[in-house]
Amino acid sequence: MSRRCELTGKKANNAFAISHSHRRTKRLQQANLQEKRVWWAEGNRWVRLKLSTKAIKTLATKGLAAMAKEAGLNLNHY
Repeated sequence: MSRRCELTGKKANNAFAISHSHRRTKRLQQANLQEKRVWWAEGNRWVRLKLSTKAIKTLATKGLAAMAKEAGLNLNHY
């Protein structure tokens, strides 16, 4: 499975690691992903998702069903 948030689509970002002498080498800035069990009220069960921490915070305000619909995610497969 890829390192990508299942609700927001966040993924790694290409960046430079800059040393003290200002040499630049490529590196990846990974998204802060967490394996999270979320209660899905409409389906009346728990759903296990790989979410970014930003998505976990947004879940509290929007709700799981609204975010899944926005992302085009069918929660019956999780």
